[in-house]
Formats: sequence, structure tokens, C-alpha cells
Amino acid sequence: MELTVRQKKREAIKKKIIASRQLYLFILPAFLIVFIFSYIPMYGVIIAFKDYIPTLGVWGSPWVGMKHFERFFNSYYFWDLLKNTLGISVYSLVVGFPLPIILALALNEIKDGPWKKFSQTVTYAPNFISVVVMVGMILAFLNPSTGLINHALGFFGIDSISFMEDPKWFKTVYVLSGVWQGTGWGSVIYLAALAGVDTQLHEAAIVDGASRLQRIWHINLPTIRPTMVILLIMNVGSVMNLGYEKILLMQNPLNMESSNVIATFVYEQGLLQAQYSYAAAVGLFNSAINAILLIVVNKVAAKLGDSSLF
Repeated sequence: MELTVRQKKREAIKKKIIASRQLYLFILPAFLIVFIFSYIPMYGVIIAFKDYIPTLGVWGSPWVGMKHFERFFNSYYFWDLLKNTLGISVYSLVVGFPLPIILALALNEIKDGPWKKFSQTVTYAPNFISVVVMVGMILAFLNPSTGLINHALGFFGIDSISFMEDPKWFKTVYVLSGVWQGTGWGSVIYLAALAGVDTQLHEAAIVDGASRLQRIWHINLPTIRPTMVILLIMNVGSVMNLGYEKILLMQNPLNMESSNVIATFVYEQGLLQAQYSYAAAVGLFNSAINAILLIVVNKVAAKLGDSSLF
């Protein structure tokens, strides 16, 4: 009897797969890309627990256990790297997360026409600027002698500021430039969610005398709240994943106090100094923190009754 039940389940699954074969074929390329480039290389994480020697290979290198993790945790720069990484990430999250929502709500209130298209184009365009060009613009605009920003400050009687040489300004420059570049593009998801709002709700609210702000608060925001929660979970889950490219391009010996983060440290140790095992251990620690944060925030969101990833 048990075998018969199993056979029925297998047949049912087989029928579902055959019925949805076009959908499975549709997602097959994406699945293969993720599997080949994200899952198969994960075996290389084992070098974090070894003294990796390229001539001996991954499996032939001697096993050292938690040696590299202990070295990192006991190093004098551990807390500085953690503080800078979390400082920039949390700063970016606090400033950058609400702005795409506000922009999407504002664009949604503009009637279709040339002004709306112009506004969307202006806000989306910075996303397509490469990191190298973006940093070049930042350095040019913030130059103490020829930069546009310092010229504007001088017009108001404020002394020139060396933004890129002063460690206290690094986080602000990094975050605000990232907000300027990514806010418009980040609003696209929220605009798509707002497109699904039932117009009858707004019509009924207008009849009841609701103002525009009241309709935004009681209709639009609740509609996009699941999207907001999902994106917040994903952002918190990658809070330690700062791209090293932009920071590395903005970095100099004078602002190193604020700009040295885990991502740049892994790049320096792994690629420049060829300490592969040590860099892998630091990177694994970084990924583990992200995974823990993702799970915790997802559980909290699920318990609060909002949407969750799993």
C-alpha cells in the first residue's frame, strides 16, 4: 500500500512537471547560471580552513582549522574594519532606503505627460553611470581648489573643505553619491507595485473627502508595504556587502581611517598580498554575518505578520 501511495505521488509530480514544462524550460538558463557560478565554486570556501598552497591545490594544502579566523579576530584592525563596514552600511540603509519610496509616491502623483517622463529620465539616468566615471565626477566636484561644491561654498563665505582628504567626510560623500545614483532606479519596483492599486479605492476615498496625503497614507503605502518589507529584508541581509570598487577608487592614505572596510581588506589580502586562505576566512566571516542578519530579520518580519522571504 505504501509503495502504491509513493507511486501515485511520483506520477502526480511527473504530470505537474510535464504540464508546466515550458515554465521549467524558461527558468532553466537562470538556474544553470546560478548553479554553475554560485554553488559549484562554494567548495573553494574550504581554503579558509587550510594554509592554501597553489602548487598543492585545495585538497592537498594542510588543514589548519580556525587559525585564520582567530588571527583576524585578534588583529588590531578587526574592530576598525567592522566599525567602518557597519557604519557605511547602516548609514546607506537609513538614508537610502526611504528615498526611493518617497520618490515613487511623488512620481505616482504626477499625471502622465512630458513632465513625468522628464522627471523619470532625470532620476533614472545616474544609475547608468559607471563606478569609475562616478568617482571621477565626485573627485572633480569636491576638489578643494577647482571643485564646483567648494566654489558654491565660497560664494556663501564658507572656507574650502577637503572632502576627500578628511576622514569624517568620507562616509557622507560615499552614501550621498550612492543615493543620488540609485534612488531613481530603486523607485522602479515601488512604481510597479503602485500600478496595481485599485483606482476604485481612490475614487471612494475622494467621495468620502480624503485628501491626497490621506489617500497616500491609507491606500498607497499599505499596498506597497509587502514590497517594502521584502526589500528591507534583502537590504539588511546584504548590510556587510559593500562593493569594494567604489570605496577603493575613493580611498587614499588620508581617509583610510574611515574608508578601510572588510571588502577592501579582503581585496588587499587576497589579490595584492596573495594570502588566499586568510582572505577567504575574512570573506566567509562577512558572508556568515549577512546570512545571520537575513534569517533574523526575515523571522522578525514573519512574526509581525508582514511578508517574508521564506
